[in-house]
Amino acid sequence: MRAGDFDYELPEERIAKYPPLERGSTRLLVVDRHSGALEHTSYASLDAFLQQGDLLVLNNTKVIRARLFACKPTGAKIELMLLEKHCEEQNLVLYRGKLKKGDKLVAHDHELLVTELVDHGIARIALCGEQSLIGLFERFGGVPIPPYLKREAEEVDRERYQTVFAELPGSVAAPTASLNMTAELLEKLRIKGVDVVSLTLHVGLGTFLPVRVDALEEHVMHREFYSIPPECAEKIRRIKTAGGRVIAVGTTVTRALEHAGERIDCFEGEEPLRGEADIFIHPGYQFRIIDRLLTNFHAPRSTVLMLTAAFAGPDKLRNAYREALDQGYNFLSYGDSMFIA
Repeated sequence: MRAGDFDYELPEERIAKYPPLERGSTRLLVVDRHSGALEHTSYASLDAFLQQGDLLVLNNTKVIRARLFACKPTGAKIELMLLEKHCEEQNLVLYRGKLKKGDKLVAHDHELLVTELVDHGIARIALCGEQSLIGLFERFGGVPIPPYLKREAEEVDRERYQTVFAELPGSVAAPTASLNMTAELLEKLRIKGVDVVSLTLHVGLGTFLPVRVDALEEHVMHREFYSIPPECAEKIRRIKTAGGRVIAVGTTVTRALEHAGERIDCFEGEEPLRGEADIFIHPGYQFRIIDRLLTNFHAPRSTVLMLTAAFAGPDKLRNAYREALDQGYNFLSYGDSMFIA
């Protein structure tokens, strides 16, 4: 398959520009990946499609306020976008403007130093003084909502572009399949006998980028740091050995689990499984860990759309997307969701 096979027309009015008034009130399209059957329901009814003994895996990353404006001594304004966390490092920024190594910037009366130009448009910066760089962004930065929303971040985004279980700061994009997960729904799942565990994958800006080459083998996948706690890895190993079902909430969880799949299969130990997920999942990939997938409706030519097509099957996914567009579903980060069973 080629990248062009994952292109489709997404009308502007089908892109959810704001979150729903009530978290969890969105629609859910259930896709049977074996028969292709479709069922229309609500996100809040997800528990009807899970069963006792299932293992639901969440991504507990927290979106940081990653967008900040700084000034050069000349008065020139520089826009900085803090990039996702990798291991313990989070001092790389995507910048707009002209910078060189050694430049000093001022942001909200704090001095920043450009210590290195890493790549085209990417620099490593340090905060002069004892405060942490991420602390400066968290205090003064803006919410890094996706560029396809075509608006500035607003007060509503501070709460709603964040999951209710967000815990570990480091992402510059939300694990969007979880944005409509509520404490009430999680409680319903637990009462039903569904076990819920978490891992961490810090989501990067690369998740928004379309594949710009047509030959999939030429695409260079972005890397995202993940950490799977030992209790999570052990539960997954046990349930897979017993023939149970692992339900991934989102493509971020899927990338982490499939990248660590071989290590999960033989997991023994007390240390987290860590890595840099650069796995490019597209049709033809054989899934090792996940058995069900809760996800959003994704942008054309995106790697997350290709991952979803690999799990559902390209033809079944195209049919589901046509149905969703015909039935007025809302797409992308703040939109409706799909459960692939």
